[in-house]
Amino acid sequence: MKSLNRARAIRAALIGIVTIGSATFARADIKDYEFQLIDKTVKKGDAVITVRLVHKPDGKPVSDAVIFAKRLDMAPDGMETMKTTIELMQSTEPGVYRFRAAFTMEGGWQLSLGAKVQGEAGSIETKLVLKATP
Repeated sequence: MKSLNRARAIRAALIGIVTIGSATFARADIKDYEFQLIDKTVKKGDAVITVRLVHKPDGKPVSDAVIFAKRLDMAPDGMETMKTTIELMQSTEPGVYRFRAAFTMEGGWQLSLGAKVQGEAGSIETKLVLKATP
C-alpha cells in the first residue's frame, strides 16, 4: 500500500514539474513584436532608412529576424503605384535593420515589411510612414 501511494506521489510531482517547466518555455505572441522607425524623415535622393525591432513587453531589441518582404511606395500621398528600390544593408547594432532606398520624390512614403522572428509562430507585417524632404 505504501509503494502505491509513493508511486502516485512521484507521478503527481513529475506532472507538476512538467507543467511548470513548460510554462517557462512558452513563446511570446507575434503581436508582442514591433518595428519602429528611428528617423521619420529622410532627404530626397539616395538615403538610408533605419528601423528597430523590439519585443514590446520588455523593450529589448530583437536580432536575427528574417526580413522576407520589403516595399517602399508613396501610398500616404495616394500614389501606391509609385514605388522605388529598397535594399537590406548590414547593421552592427542588435535589433537594428537598415535599408538603402532611392527617394525619387518629396512627400510621404510607406515602408512595408514582412519578417519572421526566430522561434516564433507567425510573422510580423508592418507599415511605417516616413517623409522625404528636399
